[in-house]
Amino acid sequence: MALRIPSLIVRLFAGVGRTARVAAEHAGGLGTLSWQILVVTVQLRVHFRDVVRQLYIMGFQSLPIVFVTASLAGIVTSQQGGYQLVSTSPRYLLGTLVVQSVVLELGPLLTGIVLVGRIGARITAELGTMVVSEQIDAFKSLGRDPIAILAAPRVIAGVITMPLLVGFADGIGIGAGMIAARLDGGLGFGTFLYGARLFWHNWDLLYGFMKAVVFGLIIPLISVHMGFRTTGGAAGVGLTTTQAVMFMILTILILDAMFPPLLLQ
Repeated sequence: MALRIPSLIVRLFAGVGRTARVAAEHAGGLGTLSWQILVVTVQLRVHFRDVVRQLYIMGFQSLPIVFVTASLAGIVTSQQGGYQLVSTSPRYLLGTLVVQSVVLELGPLLTGIVLVGRIGARITAELGTMVVSEQIDAFKSLGRDPIAILAAPRVIAGVITMPLLVGFADGIGIGAGMIAARLDGGLGFGTFLYGARLFWHNWDLLYGFMKAVVFGLIIPLISVHMGFRTTGGAAGVGLTTTQAVMFMILTILILDAMFPPLLLQ
């Protein structure tokens, strides 16, 4: 028993060391990739048509799922808030609850998670397949920079698209919550909007869009990074895509938890 304890401690520290090494490798890779994307963008080596194509894929094609997600978020928030506020608080507070919840938290976070599943996984799988099929090597042999062709357009489009989608999600979520409050609790639109305006701060909207910009940068950046690191054929593509999705969701949740103490205090 005495010999097992040191062995367990050694394995524990070995696991911590491996985790720290992997985290450092990813951090270094993301930093290098960010710098390379910045360089090719400043040098105007990114084709406008590539950015537009990614804007269409990330933005326009994501509208239906964002619409459904935001609508359900607004409806559930309204119903849950109405249940909790019954006979305990003024009814107009439901407007405040729905608007603040959607703008500050649900709009940016749920839209980010939707884009992780729809865009992040797609980018990782696409680039991973290109790596294992040696298409990336073919680009390099022809003198074409994969960063300018594949990475930068996706990251630029993500930064532009995410705030637009979050603004769309905010409007849909608030509208759905307002309708749900009217149908379920008989709360008039005027009373709902009165409660929403009563505690509204313009900073709240800016705060939500700041989240959107950060998430819009992180999602394609991580997915491109993981896609370029893919090895091992088709099985490797699947494994890397799964890891990328977990990595992106965890990163978004951590960043989301960091925003309130940094920007709402």
